[in-house]
Amino acid sequence: MAPVPFQQVDVFSAVPFRGNPVAVVLDADALTGEQMQAIANWTNLSETTFVCTPSAAEADYRLRIFTPKSELRFAGHPTIGSAHAVLRHGLKPRTAGFLVQECGQGLVRLRIDGERLFLALPKPVLREVAAAQVSALAGALGVSPDAVRARAIVDVGVAWITLQLTDAELVRRLQPDLAHIAALDSAGAVGVTVFGLATPGLSPAMEVRSFAPAEGVPEDPVCGSGNGCVAALVLQQRLLAGTGYVAAQGRCLGRDGRVEVQFDDDVGIWLGGHAVTCVEGTLQT
Repeated sequence: MAPVPFQQVDVFSAVPFRGNPVAVVLDADALTGEQMQAIANWTNLSETTFVCTPSAAEADYRLRIFTPKSELRFAGHPTIGSAHAVLRHGLKPRTAGFLVQECGQGLVRLRIDGERLFLALPKPVLREVAAAQVSALAGALGVSPDAVRARAIVDVGVAWITLQLTDAELVRRLQPDLAHIAALDSAGAVGVTVFGLATPGLSPAMEVRSFAPAEGVPEDPVCGSGNGCVAALVLQQRLLAGTGYVAAQGRCLGRDGRVEVQFDDDVGIWLGGHAVTCVEGTLQT
């Protein structure tokens, strides 16, 4: 088959190699689902995306999103990174200042804000986490169940078990048993995202970490969907005042990602940040 355009984009950072990379295969209509999964397994990144011709009239493009092991309906940092890649590749939005992505979750709207991109988070669905599951997860994370403050299973197209821990420092110190996490009942979630608030008034407002070892992603450097789940829990529980915040993620993996969250009465939650292309060329398929 003919070579296809390829970019590797670092997301949630304006500085190369400090965010979360996503592999983006452009002009991917000719690839089969099996080929896409094989490529995602080969790149061995948390996600690899494939940009295709949309079927919805209002969409600018259609995106298929794969982990090394499976296809996802939606994911946050691949959505931001792929939007950056299609714009760099020359796509002209149907509506100035906005993009519409078609994916397994449906249509996702993105706002172009200078050098930043924000996605309108799919409407979150929150449900309870059983007490026994919280206790098991706390053990796998290496903390006492008493360290868990707020908790929910949050679905934004990708579901994460989402736990608020005592504070940001505890989140940074975690040394989880990843094999134990992978073996636990996931309750339909891809993994567990934990967060802890920083001292009030400081920015970033919190530290976030996301673990999905059962999906082939031991720790996601800077996770968009995980941060979307955190934002939904923050909003529901009124954990922070104001109309938004900045979260930090990735320091434990040598990264320094920044995820910006904005609360909007009309849209709900905007989530985004910077992205930068680190690798560009063609993929031999």
